[in-house]
Amino acid sequence: MIYMPEEVKTAISKLTQNGFEAYIVGGCVRDSLLGDKPKDYDITTSAEPEEVEKIFSNYRVIETGIKHGTVTVLINKMPLEITTFRIDSDYSDNRHPTNVTFTKSLEEDTARRDFTMNALAYNDERGICDFYGGSEDIKNKIIRCVGDSNQRFNEDALRIMRAIRFSSVLGFKIEDNTKRAIFQNKELLKNISSERIANELVKLLCGENVRKVLLEYIDVLGVVIPELLPMKGFDQRNIHHIYDILEHTAVAVENIEPTPILRLTALFHDIGKPKCFFMKNGEGHFYGHSEVGAKMTENILSRLKFDNNTKNTVTKLVKIHDVQIEETEAAVKRCMNKHTSEIFFMLLKMKRADTLAQSPICRDRLEYLDRLEKTAREIIAQNACFSLKDLTINGSDLIEMGFKPGREIGVILKNLLDEVIGGKLPNKKEELIKFTKENFVDNG
Repeated sequence: MIYMPEEVKTAISKLTQNGFEAYIVGGCVRDSLLGDKPKDYDITTSAEPEEVEKIFSNYRVIETGIKHGTVTVLINKMPLEITTFRIDSDYSDNRHPTNVTFTKSLEEDTARRDFTMNALAYNDERGICDFYGGSEDIKNKIIRCVGDSNQRFNEDALRIMRAIRFSSVLGFKIEDNTKRAIFQNKELLKNISSERIANELVKLLCGENVRKVLLEYIDVLGVVIPELLPMKGFDQRNIHHIYDILEHTAVAVENIEPTPILRLTALFHDIGKPKCFFMKNGEGHFYGHSEVGAKMTENILSRLKFDNNTKNTVTKLVKIHDVQIEETEAAVKRCMNKHTSEIFFMLLKMKRADTLAQSPICRDRLEYLDRLEKTAREIIAQNACFSLKDLTINGSDLIEMGFKPGREIGVILKNLLDEVIGGKLPNKKEELIKFTKENFVDNG
C-alpha cells in the first residue's frame, strides 16, 4: 500500500489530465514499502518545466532548479518538487551534471538514480514501476547501485556517503560490487563540500546499525576525517578495556542516545588517545587524551562547518568526558554550576556509553552514575541553589550596600555561592547580606 497525501494526488491528477505521465519517485516510494511514513514527496513527469508551470498557473510555482528540470509547486502550503524525466550528461565535478536532456521515458529517468531502492516510481494507475529490481532489494535489505557502481560514484561522490548512511539507518547490507566501488572511489569524497559530508555523517551516526558501519567503513570516513584512522586496531593494553580504540568508540556510539551532539561526542571522545599513549608498569595509559581530543574535535567540526552550538558543546563534552565527580551533593552542584545542568546530564550519558564500551569489570560505575543523576534531579526538583542566578542576592543588592560596580562584586557573589553550595550558608537573602557585611565590609 503506497500512501499519498491529497496534495500529491492533486498534482499527479492535474499532470495526467493534461496528457502527461506523472509518478511519485525515490525515497517516498522506498519508505512506503518499508512501512515508514515518507517525510516528503518528489514527483517525476514527462511534462517539461514550462508545461508544468502552465498546468499549475493557479498555484504558487517556484523555479527551484528549472535548469535541471525542477520546479516546486505549493499545494495547500505543501511544497512538491516536480522534475521532468531527464538524462544527465557528464558530471564534471563529481557532484552535478554539466547538462541535462529531457526525455519521455520513465525508464531512462530512473536509470540515472543512485540505488535500486531509490529508482522506484509509483502512481495509482500503473502501480509500482521497477526497472532495476529495487523492490526485491528492499525486501532482501540490500543496497545496490543502479547500473555500473563506479560510474554512479564518479557521477556523484556524495553517493558514497549516502550508501553507508543508508546502511547505518536502514540496517541494509551493501552489495559486493557496490561495496567494492565505494572503496575504489572513496578519495572522490575530497571533492564534496564539507556541509554535505557533515549532513550525511550525522545521519549515519544516528542510525541503529552505526557500530557495524563504523567498523566496516572507517577507511571511507577516514578520507574526510583522517584523524579517525589511528584508532583502528589500536590495542589499549589496559585491563579496563576489551576493545581496541576504534571498536570501543563504535560501541560507545551505539550505546548513547541517537542525537547529533551525543553521537558526535561519542565518536570523538577518545580520538586523542593514540597521540597520548604510553606504557607504565606494563599497562597502557592515555593521560591528557581528553584535552588533546577536544582540540582535535574542535578542528574537525570547524573543518566540516558545523554550527557553533554543536561545535562548542561537543568539544566541551569531549574535554570533560573523563572528569571525576565526587558522589556528594556539593560536588554535583559545583559541576552543574561550572558546566550547566544540561551539559551535566549529557556528560552522564557519555560516561554511561563509555562504561558500556569498556570491560565488564567497570560496570559498577553505572550504579555510581545513576546515583549522581538521582542527586542532580533532586537538586533541580528542590530548586536548590547551584548557580549565581539562583542566589537570593545579586549585584544590585551589593551596590545598595555600598559596593562599587566592578570585579569585586563578582568575587563576592562567587564566594557567597561557594558557601551556599557547600552547605555552610542557607540561600536566604538576610543571611547572605549578614555574611557579606561580616566578611567583605571594611569596618575599620
